[in-house]
Amino acid sequence: MKCIFISLLLLCSSLFVCCHSQSPKQSAATETFPPEISVRQADIRYAEGFKLDYRQGYILLRIQDPQSPNSSEYCFALRQKGTTPPIPTGVTPLDLPINRFICMTSLQLSNFIRLKATEKVVGISSTRFLKNKKIRQQMAEGKTQKIGIEGNFDPEIIMSLAPDVILISPFKQGGYDAMKEVDIPLIPHLGYKETTPLGQAEWIKLIGLLTGKEKEASEIFNGIENRYNTLKKRTANLQSRPVVLSGEIHGGTWYAVGGRSFLAQVFQDAGADYFLKDDLRSGGIHLDFETVYNQADRADYWRILNSFPGNYSYEALKAQDARYADFRAFRQKGVIYCNMREKAYYEEMPMEPDVLLSDFIKVFHPELLPDYTPVYYNLLKE
Repeated sequence: MKCIFISLLLLCSSLFVCCHSQSPKQSAATETFPPEISVRQADIRYAEGFKLDYRQGYILLRIQDPQSPNSSEYCFALRQKGTTPPIPTGVTPLDLPINRFICMTSLQLSNFIRLKATEKVVGISSTRFLKNKKIRQQMAEGKTQKIGIEGNFDPEIIMSLAPDVILISPFKQGGYDAMKEVDIPLIPHLGYKETTPLGQAEWIKLIGLLTGKEKEASEIFNGIENRYNTLKKRTANLQSRPVVLSGEIHGGTWYAVGGRSFLAQVFQDAGADYFLKDDLRSGGIHLDFETVYNQADRADYWRILNSFPGNYSYEALKAQDARYADFRAFRQKGVIYCNMREKAYYEEMPMEPDVLLSDFIKVFHPELLPDYTPVYYNLLKE
């Protein structure tokens, strides 16, 4: 394993360190990590996007896109404040605990909300549909500020906040070149790239470690894991499995996700089959209407997540595209709906996959959860 520097324009920042196996095109200086100083690996059971290697006096944090095993890894040496253990040359050191963060996504923010550590968030990139009362209060008091949106960040505001680190999503829209002069470590948070609900939720362990709440994070995740897997067992042997369609048309194209995605896994665990379950892709995909209709015209349910301004109904759905009414799930009132204007979906759901699973089980197999009240998704009735 090797470490090399990459520039901000390539992905994020010169403060990232990229570690990967040697390649014929690799020309930068490298540093080999001595394997003998490894003490233990952290217990990361589901997340595939980060690893924690406990070494002598520090923890080597390695982050890599879980959907691309050949992509670059980013390395940081996590050490306790006031200590100066020897670390590999070129690896960015981070002193723990970290007290001032900038978050770029609601998913990142969800980790802080669940850890009750929102006071450590001094900057966020967007307030659209922001529901959390504590964050809103911090913004009203000037303790947390908006730094702009992806592609249009304000370096002066970022500098004025004096963050210790900035959590980023390097494979999204970006705009991180605006930060190349601020000289602040940028840490990729790739929870959104995980393909399983528990994998996404397990990123709270990383935030817990960075904030000095490692024990609390482990306890929170263990509770999520136990509840999720208990629910999953209840649907494991069901003979009847409804088929679920997902997505809508945007700009003339139907946006969906592949059969190896987070959403497909939740449907499977809830006792249903995603209409693209045989598709081997894990990310977002674009399809034409005819392709979707040919595969899902007989689907039992149709999951929709949007931010419709007003009362969403079957008439509102049909008004978006008259062809929607041809789907069986539309005709038989099988639309499962969540409105992000009303629900704190991306602020809370990443840390509540067990609740999301319960919502879908309630729809697909209501007899299994007769007394449960859905939190995010409900059957659209009107």
